[in-house]
Amino acid sequence: MGKRIVPPEEPAEIHDVPLREALEERYLAYALSTIMHRALPDARDGLKPVHRRILYGMRLLRLDPGTGFKKSAKIVGDVMGSFHPHGDQAIYDAMVRLAQDFSSRYPLVDGQGNFGNIDGDNPAAYRYTEARMTDVARLLLEGIDEDGVEFRANYDGQSKEPVVLPGGFPNLLANGAQGIAVGMATSIPPHNAAELCDAALHLIEKPDAKSKALLKWVKGPDFPTGGICVDSKQAIAEAYTTGRGSFRVRARWEQEEGARGTWVVVVTEIPYLVQKSRMVEKIAELLDQKKLPLVGEVRDESAEDVRLVIEPKSKNVDPALMMESLFRLTELENKIPLNLNVLIKGRIPKVVGLAECLREWLDHLRDVLIRRSNFRKAQIEHRLEVLGGFLIAYLNIDKVIKIIRTEDEPKPELMKAFKLTEVQAEAILNMRLRSLRKLEEMEIRTEDKNLRAELKGINAVLASEAEQWKKVGEQVGKVRDMFGPKTPLGKRRTTFADAPEHDLAAIEEAFVEREPVTVVVSDKGWIRTMKGHVEDLSGLAFKQDDKLGFAFFAETTSKLLLFATNGRFYSLDVAKLPGGRGHGEPIRLFIDLEQEAAPVALFVHKGGRKFLVASSEGQGFVVNEDDCVGTTKKGKQVLNVEMPNEARAVTEVLGDTVAVIGENRKMLVFPLDQVPEMARGRGVRLQKYKDGGLSDVAVFDAKAGLTWKDSAGREFSATMKELAEWQGTRADAGRLPPKGFPKSNKFGRVIG
Repeated sequence: MGKRIVPPEEPAEIHDVPLREALEERYLAYALSTIMHRALPDARDGLKPVHRRILYGMRLLRLDPGTGFKKSAKIVGDVMGSFHPHGDQAIYDAMVRLAQDFSSRYPLVDGQGNFGNIDGDNPAAYRYTEARMTDVARLLLEGIDEDGVEFRANYDGQSKEPVVLPGGFPNLLANGAQGIAVGMATSIPPHNAAELCDAALHLIEKPDAKSKALLKWVKGPDFPTGGICVDSKQAIAEAYTTGRGSFRVRARWEQEEGARGTWVVVVTEIPYLVQKSRMVEKIAELLDQKKLPLVGEVRDESAEDVRLVIEPKSKNVDPALMMESLFRLTELENKIPLNLNVLIKGRIPKVVGLAECLREWLDHLRDVLIRRSNFRKAQIEHRLEVLGGFLIAYLNIDKVIKIIRTEDEPKPELMKAFKLTEVQAEAILNMRLRSLRKLEEMEIRTEDKNLRAELKGINAVLASEAEQWKKVGEQVGKVRDMFGPKTPLGKRRTTFADAPEHDLAAIEEAFVEREPVTVVVSDKGWIRTMKGHVEDLSGLAFKQDDKLGFAFFAETTSKLLLFATNGRFYSLDVAKLPGGRGHGEPIRLFIDLEQEAAPVALFVHKGGRKFLVASSEGQGFVVNEDDCVGTTKKGKQVLNVEMPNEARAVTEVLGDTVAVIGENRKMLVFPLDQVPEMARGRGVRLQKYKDGGLSDVAVFDAKAGLTWKDSAGREFSATMKELAEWQGTRADAGRLPPKGFPKSNKFGRVIG
């Protein structure tokens, strides 16, 4: 028999909602949930909900410092079941980070077992590890049983959890936080707790102090893994004032001498959040790719402490320069961002400066103090009331016993007979018989007196803001002493230094092995390099319809300068050019050369030389080679030209006289001092034309005479005497060149 098909029930009501509205509403709810309950820390206790719940869960399990450890699985299970209905692995990962002394500057969890390492290896599963709280966590929770903070219902309403912890430790800045929410993120590096406490004590004295004033104590971040911060004081001050910035952190290294003048560099501290094993792999990769020519070998000899040994290629290498090349290419130098985006009062996400951050913490400490004082006040008042009842009972013990024995309802009778309050009567009735012996008048009166003295002190604190701040100051002072600079945990680990200045050219050279190469450029603008200085290029293959344009010798560390028809100079690194296998690649791949522009000349950049640049309209000027070097792919505009005018020629200034020849085959010779030296511009007229434009230009020494090459490569020369009829002044028209001058109208000169 077939199954009976039950028709689906008709929904009671169907609402049409525009998709956009539905998405906006849901995405906003998701964004808010991520910001408030997952990614951003609370400014008051510096914790995200998962960390707060882990610590509170451990408190309920009585895992105080000094007590026995409990299995991590038990902690994770309790936290997940009671407070944090998310994945067990996510909770365990968060707990593990709180226990790692290379992730947390002041660990909140004391772990036993394998909790991972600085190489990035995973911790053992939670069934194998055990944990308890540290003293820092105890400080954060101190006063939670004394109504120090507000509680709210947990996710299923079965129990309660704290909205924020009492936070008697400057956890937000001391341990830092990283988080990515929706549309915002936070990144707070760890700091030194003693320095934060000193700054906070100054803030208590001078509540209006600005972030800059607090830098007297808070010098900068203090990473659990140490390292050296190489930022300027101005950059650090700017970051703490605005709440946004970054810190450059370098590994700490020292030189160790070996036998016969050899040496190695030993890295003892690496930057924060860097996985050591991955970094060593990256250095090994760069060695294989020959991008670290000064480095010979790298070895990881770490045990408990970091010990990374870097051997140089030879003992003559400059260790500082070798390390500079490693800092530039590897994570031995790391940039750690600062984005002080926190939840103010647990509700408002805001980027704050250092002063406001500490202010929030101090205000919270004061709120907790007031709540705890009120709680203690209520306790004392209740106890004083009970003690008053006990004293009456003690003084009239026989009558009290008689009433209790004879009356069916002794409570109202007791209240009536001795004018007791309900609380006092209840306390007397609940009193054990064995207590009667102890209820001596003196004891009751002593306790009463002590409690009244304590109550007087509490009332004085509650009545005076100055007294409250004094108490907060004492609390902060105790924390400062607990984690002072002389304690093993409180001692500063990260130091500060100025980044060493090195010659940029030397650093560039340190990245590439210096080898001779031949740069080959085809007629169609394809470029490649061949190993060694190759004289004979007749065996080279080119693409169809392409042939050898020109070639020259260089080294792998050389920089090339390309002058294009748009009047721009472009820089190319020989090390980045394709090798000799195949046909190479178009030059345009390496620079942003417009489609209508074409190369005029390509040569090795040597620095310090002077060039004469000229346009097709016959204008030009002398420019220093150093003014031609651009740092971007877009190049550097030197000769200003507008279409159809274009840059036509560039020649090295090697003498005192200029020879210029036009497309109209007229040549002119004039002194170089008639041409100005500029960094950029249109230049001055070199030669006048009725039709056509400039073809080529050369600069020569008058004493040596002018030389040129014909199409067959033969060299011709003419003395100044022989050139007498071509001599004139700048902007003359010139006349037809001497006999034997090539038909190409080119002097055949190439920049070396």
